[in-house]
Amino acid sequence: MERKQKAIEWIRYDDPDEVPPPWRHLLEEAGRGWNKAWAPYSQFLVGAAVLLDNGIVLSAGNQENAAYPMCLCAERTVLATAASQYPGTAVRALAIRVKNLRKKLTEPATPCGACRQVLYETELRQDGKPITLILQGEEGPVVVIEGIAHLLPFGFDHSAL
Repeated sequence: MERKQKAIEWIRYDDPDEVPPPWRHLLEEAGRGWNKAWAPYSQFLVGAAVLLDNGIVLSAGNQENAAYPMCLCAERTVLATAASQYPGTAVRALAIRVKNLRKKLTEPATPCGACRQVLYETELRQDGKPITLILQGEEGPVVVIEGIAHLLPFGFDHSAL
């Protein structure tokens, strides 16, 4: 028997003003993204913004449906928009902000499992070029994660097919 371990790493900024300016700007765009959200059932708004290699920034919000499995997460919505509008252009960073209309969220939320898989494959499609994730609640600390492997350490990819 052999016991192994994988470590994950992240940066936490307790003071959002310490976040480097490009990531602060992307967080602001993600905050605008939640204004595009449609969440009448959960009241949980998610805004996501991507920074592409060509300097373009796109944002999106989550889109709920009464049949919950039909919902579209903000992360997958903005990634699909980027891939459709700018095919072949790498994603450098993705900012995600969350807002609950029932209570103030002061801690970041991480992407769901499906979004982690899509992010993992997006990173693979761009030759493993890491995507920086920048996460924040409605206010409060910011978490920065360099590379999707820190969110999905045992990602499923084409090598198993």
